[in-house]
Amino acid sequence: MTLRSAPPAAPESCLRDEGGCAISIMPDSREKHILIVAGEASGDLHGAALVRAIKKLDQGIAISGIGGRKMEEAGVHITAQSSDIAVVGLTEVFSKLKKIIKAHGDMRSLLKNAGPDLLILIDFPDFNISLARTAVRYKVPVLYYISPQVWAWRSGRVKKIAKRVDKMAVILPFEKDFYMKSGADIDVEYVGHPVMDAIPERPDRETISTEMGLGSGRPVIGLLPGSRTDEINNLLPCMIGAAEMLSSRYPGMQCILPLAPTISHELVQSFIDMTTIKITVSQSDIYSALSACDLVLAASGTVTLEAAVMGVPMVVAYRVSPLSFAIGKMVINVSHVSIANLIAGREIVPELLQDKATPLGLADRASMILDNKDYRENMIAELAKVRESLGGKGASDRTAMIAVNMINSYSRER
Repeated sequence: MTLRSAPPAAPESCLRDEGGCAISIMPDSREKHILIVAGEASGDLHGAALVRAIKKLDQGIAISGIGGRKMEEAGVHITAQSSDIAVVGLTEVFSKLKKIIKAHGDMRSLLKNAGPDLLILIDFPDFNISLARTAVRYKVPVLYYISPQVWAWRSGRVKKIAKRVDKMAVILPFEKDFYMKSGADIDVEYVGHPVMDAIPERPDRETISTEMGLGSGRPVIGLLPGSRTDEINNLLPCMIGAAEMLSSRYPGMQCILPLAPTISHELVQSFIDMTTIKITVSQSDIYSALSACDLVLAASGTVTLEAAVMGVPMVVAYRVSPLSFAIGKMVINVSHVSIANLIAGREIVPELLQDKATPLGLADRASMILDNKDYRENMIAELAKVRESLGGKGASDRTAMIAVNMINSYSRER
């Protein structure tokens, strides 16, 4: 692999953004430095696992960039919070545009002045593909971990990726073939899905349910409205409405809402306060919460794959602004929105999109799963096949090795 040579690092420990304001970076004299960008909650989770794996290989690497609490706990010096710039949909970006522009400018300044040895990009495509262009300008090698969904829409971005990214580490089994067939000259490696590193081996449902204050012998419904504010506003009222209908059909039914680290308790509580049913808000890890559930109502996203690998039946909901949805219908070229269905290549879990994502629609699909034993068991069997297709553990370790090898190759060329 031929990597770009980098400019010398700036001597100061506090750089300036394009407006002249100070950007705090880790004041460390170690020679190896990675910049990393994870713009969403799932990216923060997988980024944290990757950072820990990198540090197992080389403790002398300093890592800074955009992320959340989990990446910070893993040892990343956070320059901007991922929750400040995460959006879903196309028109929704305008509400956070100022913060996004500021964060992007700060990262460009760090690429120019801090002389990092590697830029690691995690999903978050528009922000990251643009940032990769700056990395090329300043001869910083780029590792893209967790591919943008270019196979779903705007496939023309593959050409930009080919020009700006030195290595792609993809996590879905069909993605390497997609890039190979695209005709673009991209170094792609399938590393497996990091969700397999995070799932517990055999969670004890009874113990977890007791810890969460859930009784036994009654159905437990998980409400998973997403990790972004827009998703909460769009989907949580609908999910609570569905839960109200289900509670009348299944007396004693219990609800649990695992709180994403990017979402405040106050936000979800403001919706819960408007209902008479009891909803337990859990700050435990998502896998503990899933292991206590008989069924989940889930926002389209990584959580649908997490539910799939845990073998939890689900109903998937997707809602954005009408304009975003209209634009999306014109440019998106896949037939499913949930990752579980995309991997399966067909609908194995029901998806309710936009106007179909109603309380009644969610409640009716959920009742089908709870009442029809054959339907439920078939869904669980199909979810097991999805899990098998992802391979075993080790995605974080494999990607960490790629990152360290890139840094070492790059250091030899300097």
